[in-house]
Amino acid sequence: MTSHPVPPVPDSALPNLFPAAFPPDAFPQIIWDERPATLPARAWTTETTHRDGQQGGLPLTTEVGLAIYERMGAFTGSTGAIRQAEFFVYRPADRAILEGALERWRSGHPVEPTTWIRATRGDAELVAGLGVQETGMLASASDYHTFHKFTPGGRAQAARTYLDAVHAVLDAGLRPRLHLEDATRAPREFVLPFVAAVQALAAAYPEAQAPKFRICDTMGLGLPWEGAAWPRSVPAQVRALLDAGIPGERLEFHPHNDTHLVVANSLAAVLAGCTTINGTLLGKGERTGNAPLEGVLLHLTGLGLIDPPDFTALNALADLYEALGQGVPTKYPLYGRDAHRTRAGIHADGLNKFWPMYAPFDVPSLLGRPLDLSLTRDSGLAGLVFLIRQQTGIKVSKDNPGLRSLHAALNAEFDAGRQTAIEWEELAERVHAVTAGVVASRE
Repeated sequence: MTSHPVPPVPDSALPNLFPAAFPPDAFPQIIWDERPATLPARAWTTETTHRDGQQGGLPLTTEVGLAIYERMGAFTGSTGAIRQAEFFVYRPADRAILEGALERWRSGHPVEPTTWIRATRGDAELVAGLGVQETGMLASASDYHTFHKFTPGGRAQAARTYLDAVHAVLDAGLRPRLHLEDATRAPREFVLPFVAAVQALAAAYPEAQAPKFRICDTMGLGLPWEGAAWPRSVPAQVRALLDAGIPGERLEFHPHNDTHLVVANSLAAVLAGCTTINGTLLGKGERTGNAPLEGVLLHLTGLGLIDPPDFTALNALADLYEALGQGVPTKYPLYGRDAHRTRAGIHADGLNKFWPMYAPFDVPSLLGRPLDLSLTRDSGLAGLVFLIRQQTGIKVSKDNPGLRSLHAALNAEFDAGRQTAIEWEELAERVHAVTAGVVASRE
């Protein structure tokens, strides 16, 4: 008989499930070997569904726009997870949504409405009497814009135009929020002098009007790495504005997802000292979408920077988007129809034995969504056991003759050429014969 060497892995009487990092009743937590010195004490988000989401194709009537705003409030509650939302003001329908939002905010809605305008004096005058306290101002920062958006083009003319608008906003008693468009392709020779000029201009006004600055990764080209060269390093951009005297609570980061780095870049901005991420719930927005705030906030709760909002409330928002024909993709993280659905027998077997084996956290409790399964030829007996238990609460043994008979019949369908998954609606009647004798096992 061949002897095998003792494996060099020490045994343990109990499993180490890293409960500090993966608590059973909360989202995963970040445990530091060394906490970054630049990490802020708190962080939060701001919302742009009524602006960037609308640009991305959301059909916002007044009724729909206010319904989204209400769901935003239900999600954030008293946590401060979303502090502000921005609105267009150019069309009567947009102003009607803004007016309704302002009315609700004055009555206790937790998300403050702000506006979005181009950094021109004409637009500044447009928002002066609308009742908001702050307005975003589009200030294109890269030479891709400043050289080709103005006639004649160039950095100096762009800066003069923007500063004139900032002056008008300050004179109107509002706080300006400068959106440095395309910052991740912008020369520091424009960004830093312009930021300094805005700061100098605002110095004569009350502290309540101290300007904010939004670093915009407009084309999704930013990188989350400290060592990457300017302008693509998101941490370097944040650090440069902090060094320019802008406190972290007046910095925002606004990324797009063109190159799949939107959440990574958002977290890199926070780790570098930026307190605020601007995006949309469920990732709506132009092209590939904005930062999905539910994903960012999941990690901010793990960082201990925000109290967890009510993630179950976003199911109603997902349903609203579905009714508008703008539903999230089926495999969209957290809220897609198939986000927590398996088809693999080995996963189903793991879920049957110890559900955390194949779940990132307590999905049903924290998200209000089920761990689910669609039966395919790969689901095996374990998949059928899992589906019956999920739908009826009854545990059936793999040795149950009725279960084995049903499994064989389903396999025959796949062997005959069926390509689509078998859903519960098809099985409900056929399962009665399987569960009839095991009702006592119901949990």
